[in-house]
Amino acid sequence: MSELQTYRGTRYNRLAILSLGFAVLATIGTVFLGVAVIAVFAVGAGHVSLNQIRLRRERGRGLAVTALAIGYAIAVFALISALSFAAGYVFRQQ
Repeated sequence: MSELQTYRGTRYNRLAILSLGFAVLATIGTVFLGVAVIAVFAVGAGHVSLNQIRLRRERGRGLAVTALAIGYAIAVFALISALSFAAGYVFRQQ
């Protein structure tokens, strides 16, 4: 039996696992390097994996939803950060 299979024989969706990996990598990249671009991959892979999980009746929905939550949170943080930087730049010019 594969390590990704459970006692029922239902496998975890590999893309859900990958999306969570992207979310962790995006978190590390945002915190230490200030680069939030990898969150796009976490969100994309999360949405695709949710669709695959629904169609194939696989496991891993919680992993995909967690990846989506982290990815979207990083995206919101990056947007707020960019807007505050732009506003500070505009006000310094006046």
